[in-house]
Order: sequence, then C-alpha cells, then structure tokens
Amino acid sequence: MSSQPLWHGRFEAGPSPELTAFSESLSFDRRLWADDIAGSRAHVAGLESAGLLSTADADALRAALDTVHAEFAAGAFLFAPTDEDIHTAVERRVTELAGDAGARIHTGRSRNDQVATDLRLFVRRELRSIGGATLELAAVLLDRAEPEIETPLPGFTHLQAAQPVSLAHHLMAHAHGLLRDLDRLSDALRRADVSPLGAGALGGSTLPLRPEVTADALGFAAIFSNSMDAVSDRDFVADALYALAMLGVRLSKMGEEVVLWTSDGFGWARLDESWSTGSSMLPQKKNPDIAELARGKSGRLLGALSGFLATLKGLPLAYNRDLQEDKEPLFDSLDQVARALPAVAGLYRTLQWDRARMSAAADNPYLLAIDVAEALVLRGEPFRRAHARVAALVRQSLESGADFPALCRDHLDVQLDPGAPAALLRRRSPGGAGPLAVQAQTQALRARLEAERARLKD
Repeated sequence: MSSQPLWHGRFEAGPSPELTAFSESLSFDRRLWADDIAGSRAHVAGLESAGLLSTADADALRAALDTVHAEFAAGAFLFAPTDEDIHTAVERRVTELAGDAGARIHTGRSRNDQVATDLRLFVRRELRSIGGATLELAAVLLDRAEPEIETPLPGFTHLQAAQPVSLAHHLMAHAHGLLRDLDRLSDALRRADVSPLGAGALGGSTLPLRPEVTADALGFAAIFSNSMDAVSDRDFVADALYALAMLGVRLSKMGEEVVLWTSDGFGWARLDESWSTGSSMLPQKKNPDIAELARGKSGRLLGALSGFLATLKGLPLAYNRDLQEDKEPLFDSLDQVARALPAVAGLYRTLQWDRARMSAAADNPYLLAIDVAEALVLRGEPFRRAHARVAALVRQSLESGADFPALCRDHLDVQLDPGAPAALLRRRSPGGAGPLAVQAQTQALRARLEAERARLKD
C-alpha cells in the first residue's frame, strides 16, 4: 500500500513524475485531514451496521483512525511519496496500523463520495465560523451607533451631500447589510448540509450500505437522493463562494468609506495607531491599510467565484477531475474573509469620530431643500410643483449668493428651524433617520443580533 497508488491494480507501471506533479492535491487538501477522519469513522460505523465489517475489524479501524487523528493533531504525521491526496494518506496509514482491517475501510466507498463528504463537512464548519465573525462585526457597528443617534452628518447620493442623517443611522445601514450577508452564508450552509456518503463512484453499490447511518453519525441534515448528483454536485461550493464574495464586497464598501472619512478632505474620523500604518518616507502619514486591503481583496474573492463557475460550466455527469479545482479558490476565499472580518471589526471599533466636522458638513442649508418642498406638500401643493419652486430658489441662491433659507421665507412663506439637528427631528417616518425611528431601529437590531447568536449556537 505504501508504494502503490490506490488504483494500481489496473496499471502495470506507476504514474509518471509529471503526472504526479500536475495532479497531486496533497499540498492544499491536507487541511481536510480532520474531516476525512470523521468521514471514515462514520463510514466504518455504517459498514458495521450493515454487517459488512465485523466488530473486531471495526474496532481495529476506529483505533487506527484515533491514532492517525492524534498524529495529525500533534503535527507528527509522516506523509509518504505516494500520498496523492489527504484521503490516500489517511487510508495508507490506517492500513499500516490496522493490517487486513485497513484494507476493508474503502468497502462501498469511492474517493468521489469521500471527497464530497469531506468538503461538505469542511464548508459546514467554516461557514459557521465566518457567520459568527460577521455577526460580531455587525455588533461592533451597533455598539458604535447607539451613542450617536443625535450626531448629524450628510447622507450622500452620487457621493454628493443629499440630506442630514445621523451617524447611528449610517453605521446601522452597514449592519443591516451584514445581516443579509449572514443570511446568504446560512443558505449556503443549508445546501451544504447533505451527506453524499454511500453514493460510491457514481451509481451506488451492490452492497447493503446504510447512508442514513453515516449521515446521522456526521450530523448531516439530509441524505443524497441521486448518486450521480451527489458525487458531481459542487453547487454548494459555488454558493459558498458567492456568499463570501458578497461579504467581501460589503467589506470593500465599508473600507472605501473609512478611506474617505479619514482623508484630509473629509476629516470625519481618525485612525487608531494600532489599526493603521505609517509611511516609509513621509513622517506625517497614518495610512488606512486595513480599509484598503478589504477593498482590494474583494477583487480576489470575485475572481475565485467567476473562475470556479467557469470550471463547472462544461462538465458532463458525473465526477470529473476538474472538480479538484474547487478547493483552492474555496480555501483562499475562506481564509481571506476570516482574516478580514476581525480586522475590519477592530478598525471600526477604534475609529475616533470628529463630530464637529461631521455636524458642520451637515449644516449646509441646501440639505434642507427637501424639507421645504415637503412643507409645501403639507399645505396641499403637488410635489412636482413644490420641487420645481424650491429648485428655482436653490439656483437663485447659488447664482446670486442670497441666503437660501431667507429666499424660502420670502418667496414661499416657509421658515423651518435651521440646522441638521432640527432636520433630524423633523424626520418621523419608520426606518428613517429621525431620532425616534433610529432608537426603534437600534432596539430591533439588538434583538435580531441576539436571535442570530442563539441560532449559530444550535
């Protein structure tokens, strides 16, 4: 076993070095070792339950798998030159330890359903971890938002100041987006939670396998219905990559905002020294590296998704070796997002707000133009007519330098309390930027975060 590949019986000669170098996956799939051992334990239980393994052989295999697990955990596992992938390595070592019993471990199993099982176990665990980190970032935003319900700043459309909102409302907009990302992660996790073990190479087995036993042992929520689909399906990988790419886009947008807000042109926030870097040449610089990397790595995540979809698009049923290309983009995407989430959380947790500059920017009198138009609407004037009349006064003010609120008072008989705080108080619509609505939003968001935390623990 140690000197031959698993499929050696069909071939007289061993694989060429070039074939081995091109096709090996051990260099990256070794991180699935715990999942492969868990899947093998469940497979042993299923074979024993079906009467295909004696209790003595099953016990020998379980003992060998425990030893292999301990070797991996201690960093003491020794790979052999013929270990093509992690599945080969584990089976080789189990056979070395268990003898004849080890030669029975692959009964009724193909690497096709074995690989799919391992990857589903891995995705299920990793997406839960990413979901927890996503939830924590949303909690950071809420924690920073709650004291800022009455802190005004301009809200933007087209990156141009539109109307006053509160800093709390702005931060919670990102938190709501992160909760949608969490929903996507949960959907991907649900679709990954199906056991393919027992599907064999593609058509099942003549042996009396019991897929329900292995699925139950591994905690899967469902069992495959079609063996060909079970071994060829990588939709769950694409789903995970999509959810991760969308989350990366969210982090990119948040990073872009930090870059803008901490720039000299805005000056609305200052970076903490522990969450920023300096310049090798310019002594005065404090650079938002976390924000920029969050923005930059989103392209990497998008590339992983689009590249993997291109891999899938021309594959006939059932298994094809092309599917080996599922792991590297998935592993990299998970790693990048797992690092980005706590970094962005720390960045937002430590940002120092310049509330005076925010408020000054929000006190632009033209940001009250919509308030004036809506005041006319409350008198019964059609909105389009009110909009045109107010727009004409904006133009007159800009061209002549006349005070815009004075023009509104003189020409429209509308005099509103000036300033951004008063503008916020006038906003009473549900879900809007007014203090009462934002207070209700914080309470609802806090309850949602607690519910999501409880769900992730289940």
